[in-house]
Amino acid sequence: MEKRLSAWLAFALIFVLAACGGNNGASSGGGASPGASPDGSDNPVEKVTIEYWHTYSDSEEKVLIEQIKPMFESEYPNIELKLTRMPYEGLKDQVIAAVAGDAAPDLMRMDIIWVPELASKGALKKLSGLPGFDEIKSAVFDGPMQTNIFEGDYYGVPLNTNTKIAIYHADTLKEAGLEQAPATIDELVQAARSLKAQGKQGIGISSIGAWGVLPYFWSLGGKVTSDDYTQVDGYLNSADSIEALQQIVSWNDEGLVIPALLGGEPGSWDGLKSGQYLMIDDGPWFFSILLGDAENTFNPLERTVRAPFPAGRGGSVSVVGGENLVTFANSKHPEEAWTFMRWMLGKEPQSIMVEAGMVPTNREAAQEIDSSRNPYIGPFIEQLDTALPRTPIPQWGEMETILNLSLEKAIRGELTAADALNEAVKQMNAILAP
Repeated sequence: MEKRLSAWLAFALIFVLAACGGNNGASSGGGASPGASPDGSDNPVEKVTIEYWHTYSDSEEKVLIEQIKPMFESEYPNIELKLTRMPYEGLKDQVIAAVAGDAAPDLMRMDIIWVPELASKGALKKLSGLPGFDEIKSAVFDGPMQTNIFEGDYYGVPLNTNTKIAIYHADTLKEAGLEQAPATIDELVQAARSLKAQGKQGIGISSIGAWGVLPYFWSLGGKVTSDDYTQVDGYLNSADSIEALQQIVSWNDEGLVIPALLGGEPGSWDGLKSGQYLMIDDGPWFFSILLGDAENTFNPLERTVRAPFPAGRGGSVSVVGGENLVTFANSKHPEEAWTFMRWMLGKEPQSIMVEAGMVPTNREAAQEIDSSRNPYIGPFIEQLDTALPRTPIPQWGEMETILNLSLEKAIRGELTAADALNEAVKQMNAILAP
């Protein structure tokens, strides 16, 4: 306990000192001509090296090294980009220790759910108001952008994104009497009921936690918090939210939901490939995995129908995933870091990372993806327009644990939907209390 307290005291002290210093908080942002002096004089600036921590895979890192780095350094010859690949396991603790020890990098590709938490600790630099920030904000999808909010300001920019859509087995869809994907939840439920007599399931909620359930919960009209993410009481336990969860519970009780929801067999993709499941939900990565597997005999392009989630009272809503790009409050080179961040969110760099399987956050880059080379990506781009973040607040990690347990209790029949959500609200209020 004493060691933990000492570490956080050191952490706090560093940010007090950082806040008092003039260097770290006064970044004017990037955008100057390559090699030009910040004051506009003809005196060349000294070359600066900025370190970038990332968690890209082998194929993604290859594009970063061979295309992104040389292109950026060609445009900004006064800035050298040092790339450091980090293991994801234990990375958040390593970042916190690096910040406390004044050894953090200038830039980092960070899990979206970490941003509000680290911003609340003073670890990240506020980007709102920096030159060019508003242009970035208007150029990217809103859902991914919202994952960078803390107390009304932004502490990162959305680097790459993903979401989930509905994926249907083409043959099973025809067995259900449909020629195309259901447009509404009512149509999906009707199709699921028509398949029940054959021992098949139609509603593909693939896991019991927030990532699995929220797209259906939101589409049915449920809410987790107020629009500003500050209140759960009256939202998570509202009449609309209780009705949404009760609807999901009733589907499962009726045998319409795939067994994978509660950890049963077959797994989501196995059940879809066999035709037992009409529909599952998933992200774009499984298509690249299946298409790249020489032993796989199931062609997901030919044998599935991809579409946004069927719409309910709340619309067609999915959940946002992905990574954000941040700079740290005690970065030694805040102006150069912001220069790279602005550049990396541009159309061309975002388009290049598509080659590595990334879904761009820049709308223009996303809309110009070559569908002949990426034939499955279109519905994911469409779904991003209505995808929502998983409550971008520092307490979300604790709140998600509570929500997941409450969802499970309701779906397993241990509590009514109302009791489960009221219990969750009571526990979350204790976490959110000042």
